[in-house]
Amino acid sequence: MSELLTPAQMGQADRLTIEGGVPGIDLMEKAGCAVAAACKCLSPQKARILIVAGPGNNGGDGFVAARYLVEAGYEVLVYVSVRPNQLKGDAATAFLTMDRPCISYEEMLSTLGTLTEDDVVVDALFGAGLTRDLEGQARSLVCAINQSSAHVVAVDLPSGLDGRTGCARGCSVEADVSVSFFRPKVGHYLHEGPSLCGALEIVDIGVKSSTLPSLGNLAQLNAIELWKDVTPSPERLGHKYSRGHLAVVSGDALHTGASRLSALAGQRIGAGLVSVVASADAAKVHANHLTSVMVMDSALEDVLSDPRYSAVVVGPAAGIGGETRSHVLTCLKSGRALVLDADALTSFEVTPEVLFSQIQKSGKNTVLTPHEGEFCRLFPDLAANKDLSKVDRAQQAALRSGAIIVLKGADTVIASPDNEVVINASGTPWLATAGSGDVLAGLCAGLLAQGVPAFEAACQAVWVHGRAAELCGPFLIAEDLISAVPQVYWEILE
Repeated sequence: MSELLTPAQMGQADRLTIEGGVPGIDLMEKAGCAVAAACKCLSPQKARILIVAGPGNNGGDGFVAARYLVEAGYEVLVYVSVRPNQLKGDAATAFLTMDRPCISYEEMLSTLGTLTEDDVVVDALFGAGLTRDLEGQARSLVCAINQSSAHVVAVDLPSGLDGRTGCARGCSVEADVSVSFFRPKVGHYLHEGPSLCGALEIVDIGVKSSTLPSLGNLAQLNAIELWKDVTPSPERLGHKYSRGHLAVVSGDALHTGASRLSALAGQRIGAGLVSVVASADAAKVHANHLTSVMVMDSALEDVLSDPRYSAVVVGPAAGIGGETRSHVLTCLKSGRALVLDADALTSFEVTPEVLFSQIQKSGKNTVLTPHEGEFCRLFPDLAANKDLSKVDRAQQAALRSGAIIVLKGADTVIASPDNEVVINASGTPWLATAGSGDVLAGLCAGLLAQGVPAFEAACQAVWVHGRAAELCGPFLIAEDLISAVPQVYWEILE
């Protein structure tokens, strides 16, 4: 169950399920029951529960939860942000079934100020489809919830969090637990989503899985099952060349470390041979550091005349300018699987169309790994468009360039020209360290060298990179990630 839905897709799944014969109030009943269960896990018996409900179905879920919690013996207070006679549909039905008086806005604010860490606030104000910034009373209410000492359970997503982009719309509730339904939303994993949602619980409330094919292109959560079937494994009668030969283009003599990290990462993830291609001066530096990685003091064109080279990395500390552009175009014309990172991307800032044109001619085996700054240099219009989510930007960049796009960050998004898109959730903030991206480029290229398809290689490399960071723990450095790769694969292959 790795599908991720936008708010619009979730709404369509709800609608199709109801049209298929499942009453909407039945879905709401199960959702409210799940919210009540989350409250019980956080709070001992007889604690106070404050339900803060909005006008839509999120509010309805809150009303159902209130009924279950009263039946369980909790002291439950309910605030509704609209007059009860303004409630409609299933939310109105749930309110009448709750059969409980509501408190005023002033009483609700006063109650928030007296709640303790044994108490719970249920945030049932706004759903995943919020498309405007919170302001006025709604904003004040969210701030008051965040200032409370009580635990916070959010229904679906914290109020104020955009379920499409993962961005706070002016401000957002900071939840301890978010109880969502059917499938996670992309906003749970993008941008601020993970830090605002707290622990995420996904509950089956009866929305039919048969609706998924009707929802259009679905994002996926990066998970082992997406690419495990193409994970390389050496054959008994294989040899080093059958496991692929990776070339990594070095920078000058004062900038060799980044390419060395890429080379070692590519070797560690299974490439049978790895060579660093360097100038004479840089080759001498590499020779003092490398043992099983070969050093080639040759022109890149001459190296790639050997058909046994199966993949190339260009970019880590390669230098910005004409020489790097020439190396990139040489690799693309050779038809090799290719990872372009860092300086290889920035070198085409003025003429990105030249890069994209050649990628489209070379096939679908090129991976671009930009961070946000590099993405802005190649796709300035997409980067500047605030209406696009990170998923949208990555997908449009993949379509425009013809490459697999790995748009890096705490919420790395991988997108293909075929409209496949994956959001990664493995990793830790400790990955924000020098050389981490060079390691990722090498991991991806090492998989490409072994014949893994480009999209799956990118997804696998990103997940492994993040999981390695989790295993390394705090204060990791880039070299630690490389050393942790075998332990990650013990987990993958068990």
